[in-house]
Amino acid sequence: MEKIISVAVAFMMVISGFPLGVNGAGVSVSAEAAILVSAYSGETLFEKNADEKRAIASITKIMTAVVALEAAEYEDIEIEFTQDMQAEGSSLYLQTGDVLKLSELVKGMMIVSGNDAANAAAIGIAGSKEKFADMMNAKAKELGMTNTHFVTPSGLDDDEHYSTARDMAVLCCYAMNMQSFAEIVSEKTAVVSYVHPEGKKQTCVNHNKLLSLYEGCIGIKTGYTQKAGRTLTSCSERDGVRLIAVTLNDRDDWNDHQTLYDYGFSALSEVSLSGESNIIELPVVGGESDFADVCATRECRVHILDDSRDKIVQRVYMPHFVYAPVEKDKIVGEARYYLGGREIAYAKLRVKECVDMQTENS
Repeated sequence: MEKIISVAVAFMMVISGFPLGVNGAGVSVSAEAAILVSAYSGETLFEKNADEKRAIASITKIMTAVVALEAAEYEDIEIEFTQDMQAEGSSLYLQTGDVLKLSELVKGMMIVSGNDAANAAAIGIAGSKEKFADMMNAKAKELGMTNTHFVTPSGLDDDEHYSTARDMAVLCCYAMNMQSFAEIVSEKTAVVSYVHPEGKKQTCVNHNKLLSLYEGCIGIKTGYTQKAGRTLTSCSERDGVRLIAVTLNDRDDWNDHQTLYDYGFSALSEVSLSGESNIIELPVVGGESDFADVCATRECRVHILDDSRDKIVQRVYMPHFVYAPVEKDKIVGEARYYLGGREIAYAKLRVKECVDMQTENS
């Protein structure tokens, strides 16, 4: 039987300057709706109308790509482009009879926002755009995107096709944890290879200008329709901190994302959660000492808002006791750290010094 110790862990740290509060006081964006989150801690650093349902345009293709790439993990099928896959708007300019692997279609939909590539992937996987939308909505439900409903794989306007800045941030965090997805959206250019015509290759330039405009930007997707306006999701990483920004209907999105990131990276502080100085006592039966000093095998460091330090919860999982002798560095449990119910760090627990068996003369 494990014992579980849950304690709030408060930290005190002197910080130069005066970090902004969780509402991003002093930050202003042109977007009708926006959010900035920490991808690792899950903290919301800034929000504006983040739960307002809105048209989202081509950032829809993030979900299309996620569903497609997860399908490609089982089988990277070859898809022949047919007339019913044609679409208006941005395009990879596929022709009837072209054949591409599913993973190559994902490149086309994410790099140049090809609506035709999105339709091809959807119909190739599910048989129809409607059935693929069911798969998208099922994935959204799985991820907890409670204010989202997908109708099309491309994001073309439909009254029943919508999401929120917060839900899209959830999706972005999930997608950027997929290696295959993250590799595609981080590229400024990509080569799409065709199965037929044999040997055909198409070089595509990424629409996401932030990859060049902002140091540390590693993705993810642009969008535009007349109804949705300019929509943009992006991800930036610096010094072990990963942030996700989403703006909806934003006429100045390139600058707004840079403003949000400048604020976000400055607002977070590094905190140490574990280390050799954080000692836990483990009862020992039949030992020269009644307790063994236990500590984490590694130091866990996280970047969080200053106001969140006293909200971190540490849960320690260890046996109620162990029998002597207890060897040095023996793994005896684990410590997990939570913020707002989300796990933000984990470390195994080891015995710091050995405890010998009690002798008769002891």
